[in-house]
Amino acid sequence: MTIQKINIRFILYKNRKRADNKVSILVRITYGGKRKQISSGLFINSANWNSKQQSVKPPEPDSEYINSQLSLIKTKINRAFLLLQVKEEAFNVDDIYSLYKGVKTQKEYNIVEFFERYLKKLKTLINIDIKQVTWSKFNYIKKDVKSFIKWQFKTNDYPLKKLELQFLYDFEYYLKVEKNQKQITINKSLQRFRRVVRTALAENYLDKDPFILYKTKTVRTEVVFLSPEELVLLEQHEFMQSRLQFIKELFVFSCYTGLPYNELMSLKQSNIVKGFDGNLWIKMKREKTSKELSIPLLPKALEVLENYQNGDTYIFPRISNQRYNSYLKEIADLVGIEKRLTTHMARRTFASTVLLYNDVPMEIVSELLGHSSMKITQDSYGKVVQKKISLEMNRLKGGE
Repeated sequence: MTIQKINIRFILYKNRKRADNKVSILVRITYGGKRKQISSGLFINSANWNSKQQSVKPPEPDSEYINSQLSLIKTKINRAFLLLQVKEEAFNVDDIYSLYKGVKTQKEYNIVEFFERYLKKLKTLINIDIKQVTWSKFNYIKKDVKSFIKWQFKTNDYPLKKLELQFLYDFEYYLKVEKNQKQITINKSLQRFRRVVRTALAENYLDKDPFILYKTKTVRTEVVFLSPEELVLLEQHEFMQSRLQFIKELFVFSCYTGLPYNELMSLKQSNIVKGFDGNLWIKMKREKTSKELSIPLLPKALEVLENYQNGDTYIFPRISNQRYNSYLKEIADLVGIEKRLTTHMARRTFASTVLLYNDVPMEIVSELLGHSSMKITQDSYGKVVQKKISLEMNRLKGGE
């Protein structure tokens, strides 16, 4: 931050004289190209003022006292200026005056400046309350906000207090048109940006939430999963190539446990424990939400586990997510499944075909998936329940 010089001068207010012909001595503070003029509370005869030396001269009564008071005023203003310099934060002439008068100043942040402050505090919570990937996502949004401000306002930053609802609409447009982001991605970006703004509100850097009237655009995504018939078809198919057989078993295991890719790759022998019911359970923490997972091992999952009892720390061999998905595409072609197999589809199959289609309540599905809230489960799988009801009603109609 570039620190400019401060200039303090005393001038006479000659336009208004008192009955005794004395005029007020004003204090003029100039900093950052801005000027503030205040009263010193001192009055003299204008003929007894030395402008060049900035002092009162005889025969002005109490000239020594007035000069000492002027010196004290200048010292206090300079002290306020130095204290603001030490903070290493941007300030203006009004901040200098407020500190000189003993008024507690409230820092006025710019948007990117406050976002960086937010990120600095958030970084201290990595591996305590959040994961590195969470911090990185907020950092990406900060970069987008910064580039948007440059694009929209032709400046590197923008005052936090000038935020209005239109800013969010314009930012949304920018992400859609200039960054080619999909609405579902934009919604996540705006959600994280609004969290930073609400933090500024909570810390009294904003008087009100500028985005309180914003309505998120709803994105309807279809949950694609394997039907019971497709799942059986995949289970029964035996591949000659060991790599494809391994990928199939990995996928089937996920279909009966709901484990995401990261948890699948980090699953250890120590995560398989005997539960209160005497059966084997998976006990581990989900990386994304830090929520404890407790998943009972169904017979089909146990069948897969029997092939990987090799005594290694990790149950399954290492494979990258990219290669895993690439092999799944090959498997789908060979088996004759027209849907695009992905690591996440196995999780959806567990929730839909294995659980909801077998009348497992939504709250249990949410718990087994390790979702942070029931709303996430309901938003994602509500239509699956409706489809199940429709199938049951059609079955009943057929039996009439």
